[in-house]
Amino acid sequence: MVADPRIIKAVEQLDYRVTTGDVAAQAGLDVNLAQKGLLALAADVGGDLQVSETGQIAYLFPRNLQGILRQKFLRLRLQAIGQRVWGIVFYLVRISFGIFLIVSIALIFLAITLILVAAATSSQGGSERRRESGGGFGSQLVFIPDLSYFFYSDPYRTRPADQPRRAQTSPSMNFLEGVFSFLFGDGNPNADLEERRWQGVAAVIRQAKGAVAAEQIAPYLDVLPQESGVTEAYVLPVLVRFDGRPEVSPTGDIIYHFPELQTKAAQRSAPVPPAYLEELPWQFSRASTGQIMLAIGLGSVNLIGALVLKSLLGPGQVAAQMGGLVAFVQSIFWVLLAYGAGFLLIPLGRYYWIQWRNDQIRSRNYRRQQAAQVLQTRDRALEAKLAFAQKFAAETLVSSQDLAYTTEKDLIEQDIENADKIDAQWRRRLEDH
Repeated sequence: MVADPRIIKAVEQLDYRVTTGDVAAQAGLDVNLAQKGLLALAADVGGDLQVSETGQIAYLFPRNLQGILRQKFLRLRLQAIGQRVWGIVFYLVRISFGIFLIVSIALIFLAITLILVAAATSSQGGSERRRESGGGFGSQLVFIPDLSYFFYSDPYRTRPADQPRRAQTSPSMNFLEGVFSFLFGDGNPNADLEERRWQGVAAVIRQAKGAVAAEQIAPYLDVLPQESGVTEAYVLPVLVRFDGRPEVSPTGDIIYHFPELQTKAAQRSAPVPPAYLEELPWQFSRASTGQIMLAIGLGSVNLIGALVLKSLLGPGQVAAQMGGLVAFVQSIFWVLLAYGAGFLLIPLGRYYWIQWRNDQIRSRNYRRQQAAQVLQTRDRALEAKLAFAQKFAAETLVSSQDLAYTTEKDLIEQDIENADKIDAQWRRRLEDH
């Protein structure tokens, strides 16, 4: 069984001695999944189980568990290599869109230049071509540099000087990467939303010592208002994930008890959860303003150049007569035109999609914020529920001084070490009888 990286990360963050509740709370994992994962990880790396006198279990792992796993499992080695290779491949994919834009512009304007030069040359009469070679050749030299300067320099005329342009560029993203960001964005800013959600819920439960009212965890869930108020059905996924159980008070109030999250391997300060789960808005691009403006400018030049080239190519006779580069550009013209149009239309459509998506995010954040404000303005009913929850609040610490059994040592050796403790237990039992 391949170890779950979330469990490994949680074990490392918790200093290699954990309980199931520790890992479930730290990583926001399902309790059953955390328990199975810890058992599998302990078996893989030679971890030890420590059982307290009350039957609670803690797991002790070697501090070099990452190295042990890499040595033991070829699949993990290949996965690490694959991640490095994929990083290189993805980087090449990112910059390929910018490279293709530059190549497209170069091909289009080079083909336009060749067509215009050929048209200018063919328009001269036979007598003009028989003039002295110095004059005719010199006129062509003047004509070509002018076109080259116009087509290759015009996209940069609206840009600032070299020094300001470098100052505007993001140090973490070059222009080629900025083109990809302009086209497709930079990924989902809430890719870790579920992880943050369950970590927040677990932190609230831990702070309340394992017993909470539904209103305490509502700010971290997607609670939709109903016509007749808000039901507590949204708590069910939390109960399933963290092995919780509802408890009903004599007055009919319901609170939720999570015994697994009441057990700790060490006394640690509980993380302070945010007031509510806040989704981050989608950003159009992390590229700098200068990079975005340059991308729009080059994209516009590319599209306009493609349309000009289409008019010059006509039905296709020009490419057939000239051959070479012009014929090649003619053969891929529709690819260049489609790329030029898509280069501007895709970001435009994405911009409006982001506005719609961010409206939904603001709505969900507002509902969670309202749920958090309910806790700030507690009414009597909520106070009664919280008071009832305190009856089930508790913490159990699996201390290394109160162990009844551990796999670190031989059983006979442990019996000898615990002889005094066993004698004291028997004396208490005899006195009770």
